[in-house]
Amino acid sequence: MAEEGVSGLRVQRAGPLALLQDAGRFGVRQLGVTQGGPADLHGWAWANRLVGNDWGAPALEVTFGGLELVAERDLSVAIAGADLGVTVDGKPLAIWRSLTLREGQVLAFASPVNGLRAYLAVAGGFRALPVLNSVACVVREGLGGHDGEGHKLAEGDRLRVSATAGREAPVDAAQPPSPPDYQQPGPLGLLAGAQIAEFSGTSLFRAFNTVWRVDDRADRMGVRLTGPRLQCRLSTMISEGIGMGAVQVPPDGQPIVLLNDRQTIGGYPRLGALTPLAASRLAQCLPGQEVKIMAVSHERALAEYRRFRGGFG
Repeated sequence: MAEEGVSGLRVQRAGPLALLQDAGRFGVRQLGVTQGGPADLHGWAWANRLVGNDWGAPALEVTFGGLELVAERDLSVAIAGADLGVTVDGKPLAIWRSLTLREGQVLAFASPVNGLRAYLAVAGGFRALPVLNSVACVVREGLGGHDGEGHKLAEGDRLRVSATAGREAPVDAAQPPSPPDYQQPGPLGLLAGAQIAEFSGTSLFRAFNTVWRVDDRADRMGVRLTGPRLQCRLSTMISEGIGMGAVQVPPDGQPIVLLNDRQTIGGYPRLGALTPLAASRLAQCLPGQEVKIMAVSHERALAEYRRFRGGFG
C-alpha cells in the first residue's frame, strides 16, 4: 500500500532504468542491507531544491533516458543532473530550473546529451511506502521504490505525489548553479585508505598519474576503471565494511569504485575512497569517458562537503 498522496504521473513508456530515490537507507548495513539513494547526490539535491523540497525528499533517478511520463494533474517540477534530451509535448525543455507541468502534458527523456543520470523532483516530493525507514530503490535487494518492492518503473505505473505538488517553487529555490559539463569531470578526489601503503610505488604513481577509462561494466553497484595494472603486496585480507566511493583493486589490478548499491563488506585491498561529490561526478560518466584520480586531504574533502550541504539546510 502506498503512502498517503495522490496520483501525479503515469508511465507511458518505461526506459531502461528509472528509480525512486531519497537520500538513502542508513543504519541497516549490519543486516547486510546496502545504502541505495541517488548515484549523483549533487544533481538529486539540486532538483529537490529547485522546487523547494527539504533534504531527503524522494526524487526520480532516470538513467539513459527512454522514459515518457504523462501528468495526471498540474505539477511543479524540476529536472537537474544529466541532459537526457528532455521534451514536454515534443518541445525541447531547458533543465536545471523549475516549471509547471500541466495535466495531460507528456514529459519525455530521450537519450544522453551530457551525462548519464537525470533527476526529476516534484514540489512536496514523491510519495511511497518506506521500507527500513527509506523509499530508496535497490532492485537487487527488492527494497523501496515507488511500489515498496524494489521495482524499476514499468509501463502503466503511477507515481504518487503530495497534494501540494502543484504549488509554485519559492523564489529563493530558483537559483541553480551553472549546469556541470559531465563530459569534462576533472580529477576525482580520493581519500587514502588503510591499505594504500601496500601498493607498490610504481602502482601508486600510476594510480594518480594515469588517465583511467570508464569501463562498460558499470552500474549503481560500482564502476570499473581500466588502465595499467595496479599491484598490491597483500595476498589475502579479512573482509571489511565497504563505504561509499571505496576504490577496491581485485587481482586483475583494475580499480572498481563502489557506489550506492555496493555490497556491505569486501576483501579486496583499497586505495581509499572517492569523496561523495567525486563519486557523484563519476556516476554521470558514460562508458569510454576518461577520468583522473587525485589524492585529497580529509580536511579539504570535509570542507567541500560542508559547503555543498550548507546550501540545502
